[in-house]
Amino acid sequence: MKLRTQITMLLAGASLVISSASYAADGTINFTGTVTDQTCTVEAGSANQTIPMGNVSAKAFRSIGDTALPTKFNIALVSCPDTVKKASIKFDGIYADGNTTLLSLNKETNAATGIGVALYEADGTTQIPVASFSNAQSVQKDIRNVFTYVAKYMSTSGTVTVGPANATTQFSISYN
Repeated sequence: MKLRTQITMLLAGASLVISSASYAADGTINFTGTVTDQTCTVEAGSANQTIPMGNVSAKAFRSIGDTALPTKFNIALVSCPDTVKKASIKFDGIYADGNTTLLSLNKETNAATGIGVALYEADGTTQIPVASFSNAQSVQKDIRNVFTYVAKYMSTSGTVTVGPANATTQFSISYN
């Protein structure tokens, strides 16, 4: 009985050595982060917004990449702790057909086609691709930290059709 147990253990050990050789690592991924006691609070009026973009003629978009109706919007952070020095915003949503840096228009009856919504830093020229973080901005304790961005319609096709041109994004905040 004792010999049988020893043989079984020997075979089990040998199988571990053989199987580990077939599972050699090809690379390493390190996950890093920080647990903090508190982060900033998104001001109530910033958490859920509707930004009126206005009306634009389909003729304003003569070629792919043309933009129209730059519209500013803000996200305000309050109650930031001393430990938070910078923050950046990531905008997520469905990509526009033909351009994965833009937000797609919402799928609704008779919606416009051939355009999406581009998001920019406050300067209106530095685009923030969908699913990418904006430039980090400094935040301070005990003040209303306002992050200003610009949204523009951008053509994704040589032909733009008329109709509702609404888009939706969710945002998340990264603290540095």
